[in-house]
Amino acid sequence: MSETVLQLKDATIYQGESMVLANVNFEMQKGDFVYLIGKTGSGKSSFMKTLYGDLELTKGKGSIVNFNLNGLKEKDIPFLRRKLGIVFQDFKLLPDRTIKQNLAFVLKATGWTDKGKIALRIDEVLDKVAMKTKGFKFPHELSGGEQQRVAIARALLNDPELILADEPTGNLDPQTSIEVMELLLDINKNGNTILMATHDYALLLKYPSKTLKCDENKVFEVVQRKS
Repeated sequence: MSETVLQLKDATIYQGESMVLANVNFEMQKGDFVYLIGKTGSGKSSFMKTLYGDLELTKGKGSIVNFNLNGLKEKDIPFLRRKLGIVFQDFKLLPDRTIKQNLAFVLKATGWTDKGKIALRIDEVLDKVAMKTKGFKFPHELSGGEQQRVAIARALLNDPELILADEPTGNLDPQTSIEVMELLLDINKNGNTILMATHDYALLLKYPSKTLKCDENKVFEVVQRKS
């Protein structure tokens, strides 16, 4: 039985007063890996922001990890985000804390209290992203690729039902982009559902998967040609 983790029906996405995307119909099942592509300014970020509660969905219907996006209350947004893993282009690590302290901060903020369990969970996620030996370092002591690995580890902390990766390779060189991409695909193979916004078409060609495109205020599925 497939399980729907994300569904939009005739959804129209606004940024302030201006309409960004109209009549979006889209569904994602547990275990999917989907790309979201489009030029800069085509609405990819607005699409993502609507999914994690940064922009309100006022027209059409939407649900994500059993939360209704219509009329999502301010007080429910932290609970929604606990069920999502969000990976940004610019890492968003706290510069004055070590990697382990960065991850502990997130766990404590989401209700974890047991120090032993916190330490164990941090080791588990750092191990998944091959960063277990770097936990004592500060963000500025790591390369961009290593910082993005930590950001992915952070997204995995609360065992999310859906990972939203917004241009996760945007600030990385091509070789590091491939390493981060392969890490995300490994995580997907382990059962995590991933929606990844990207403008890196080389990755799409190298790792084809279901692809949505934002263009001229619409979102539609792109059929990739088999080479």
